[in-house]
Amino acid sequence: MASLVEVQAKFLSAPKYAVVGASKDQSKYGTKVLKWYQARSKDVTPVHPKEDELEGLKTIRTISELPAPTETSISIITPPKITLGVLEQAKALNIPALWLQPGAEDAAVISYVKENGLEDKVIYGGPCILVEGDGIIQSLL
Repeated sequence: MASLVEVQAKFLSAPKYAVVGASKDQSKYGTKVLKWYQARSKDVTPVHPKEDELEGLKTIRTISELPAPTETSISIITPPKITLGVLEQAKALNIPALWLQPGAEDAAVISYVKENGLEDKVIYGGPCILVEGDGIIQSLL
């Protein structure tokens, strides 16, 4: 099984990113994560079921609309019930890595990750990209 550091390195080595959970609310962590990618000139796509654009970027409705899913790491900042559905789609699309921000998981989500052999692809249980992301990027240089 890959270590947390290995999964984080795989996550931040992707050529593309998606954020599930961004909104028009600037105070929400989903939007802060989206802006984190933008500030680092990352190729990022917001995923939102209703909005057409967030932070000046065209949105897609679901991750199934990603143009290159096998090259896209996904940050998830949603309630656990929504997270579970995103994980199911991500497994079917063979998404290489996912980062569940604090609060996006519960016991059912963690069970799904473990029962479906996704531990080598999913970061969960506390780490936040806003806190740890820059250090991980530096370690990859």
